[in-house]
Amino acid sequence: MNIQSAKFLMSNSRVEACPAPTLPEYAFIGRSNVGKSSLINMLTNHKGLAKTSSLPGKTQLINHFIINDTWYLVDLPGYGYARVSKDSREKWGRMINFYLRRRENLMCVFVLIDSRHSAQAVDLEFIEQLGTQGIPFVLAFTKADKQSGSRTHQNVTDYMQKLAESWDELPRHFITSAEEKTGREEILEFIGEVNRQFAEPGDNA
Repeated sequence: MNIQSAKFLMSNSRVEACPAPTLPEYAFIGRSNVGKSSLINMLTNHKGLAKTSSLPGKTQLINHFIINDTWYLVDLPGYGYARVSKDSREKWGRMINFYLRRRENLMCVFVLIDSRHSAQAVDLEFIEQLGTQGIPFVLAFTKADKQSGSRTHQNVTDYMQKLAESWDELPRHFITSAEEKTGREEILEFIGEVNRQFAEPGDNA
């Protein structure tokens, strides 16, 4: 997929205020400071599209971007640790859960995982929640450039083995680096495939 345009559309805290659900939509979420904004900027080839920050908890709203005027990319608030109050974290949690359950054109959630670390309970719990609710998702392991390729491979292998303890079918996963643009082609190709399925009428349509 060739990214010809990537534009910020809107930010809001209510699912009802999101753009009309007429285009396929992909949400990106992960623990605070997992490199989400950098990955979004790399995928869209737009350095300042998503705001990056060294402080966790920068993203606090549902941020919609429209890509190629044909699909939506959504930047969701991170979960887990952030330098905000407990009330704010709980409010974000309710907002995210409501969005995930009610957004009818949500095709897939990209759950970002820091490839440098072993499986974290907060990530596993979120993944389990998606599975329980039947929400399609894939994993994107970030920051692969921050360590050796063999270390990244081993960490990802260990992570998938951990998931295999409770999942009959493992989710698709991608290894990424915002710095080296690793995984960009594979992720955009995946999104393109799903977009084509969205556009094709059903057998009984």
